[in-house]
Amino acid sequence: MFSQLGLSPTACASLARLGYETPTPIQTEAIPLALTGVDLLARAHTGTGKTAAFGLPMIDRLSRRGSGTGRRTPRGLVLVPTRELAVQVHQALSAYAASTSLRVAAVFGGVAMNGQVQALRRGADIVVATPGRLIDHLQRRTVELSAVDVLTLDEADRMLDMGFLPALRRVVAVLPRRRQTLLFSATMPEAVIRLSVEFTHDAVRVDVSAQQVVAATVTHHVHHVAVERKRDMLTHILTQHGVGQALVFCRTKRGANRVGEDLGRRGVRTDVIHGNKSQGARSRALDDFKAGRVRVLVATDIAARGLDIAHLPLVVNYDLPLVAEDYVHRVGRTGRAGQHGRAVSLVTASEAGLLRQIQQVVAAPLERVAAPIVNATEARRAIEGVPTRSHAAHASRSVRGTSHGNRDQQISAGRRRAGARRPVS
Repeated sequence: MFSQLGLSPTACASLARLGYETPTPIQTEAIPLALTGVDLLARAHTGTGKTAAFGLPMIDRLSRRGSGTGRRTPRGLVLVPTRELAVQVHQALSAYAASTSLRVAAVFGGVAMNGQVQALRRGADIVVATPGRLIDHLQRRTVELSAVDVLTLDEADRMLDMGFLPALRRVVAVLPRRRQTLLFSATMPEAVIRLSVEFTHDAVRVDVSAQQVVAATVTHHVHHVAVERKRDMLTHILTQHGVGQALVFCRTKRGANRVGEDLGRRGVRTDVIHGNKSQGARSRALDDFKAGRVRVLVATDIAARGLDIAHLPLVVNYDLPLVAEDYVHRVGRTGRAGQHGRAVSLVTASEAGLLRQIQQVVAAPLERVAAPIVNATEARRAIEGVPTRSHAAHASRSVRGTSHGNRDQQISAGRRRAGARRPVS
């Protein structure tokens, strides 16, 4: 129970109203420590409840101290790598703080600064920000960080991957030396350890392993395919009965573009997000996907961080990730809130080693599924609603085994089916 973690009765009541009943492993371990004021170095993946793990103790500590009598300036700062994650964290912290007097503001790129400036001028106790846009505000003197008491770095590994280390150093340089720092990361490479040494003081390590965070509601299927058959196999998977929307992961931006263009040519409503896309284009693509106007979203790992998509039935690994733990991030987009989800991986011979690494990280069976024989014509016919050769052969056998009257009915029905060609929506 959250009441046993040291949170205030007000915080526990707010969680109850939001439907939170049982803390996750990362919340159970991190919240009591964070409430004591120590620095943390925590390893936790997307979907583990890490936002609450750092957000709840920050809100609890700041609300107990009150907002003071002077001008309201940020006392809590959360740095995140992407706009999407900034929006998501801002929404979560605003909900957690609804029963307090604390104000939460979001600062990120890709949108005009005026609205953010106004929010900061009205006063914000907690600011959720991307490093680049926060520096813009610092340079314009529209934000004051001299009173920050709690700093959180969320998805620190991704911020380093995206080249934010110089920006992080510029931000931390203007913060008070006496502060609490909570550093959360999905992986713990040497670069993150060095970052922790630089930014924290005697940080306590908290580790929630990947085996704990893959939802039991997700089934994992593996298709061994040749490189040249991947696109046809992807089309086949997307046209299987009952498949709705899907998130398709590619390893590179160029690969994502190619897959997206190929699906578009085949009649599948598709959009693509990656690091070279503008913030506006990424936001529109995500909005269209959430609204159901786009059936398939093709993404790279970095671009997909922070995506919060409810009831996503299928994730496809068109390419396996080079880092096994990124598999956990990918499949964590499906099977949420008790919903059943499916993760399908298209694995070539050269990716066998990556598959073995993933199996070691993921404490769930990866079921090998025999790949059906599918070529471009078969895949295109599947999208258009035309019977494939296997279905046609079955229909032919059925026709030969019927009377002439029934045969005419079969042929007529076949013609009607052939005439009902339409792209997959």
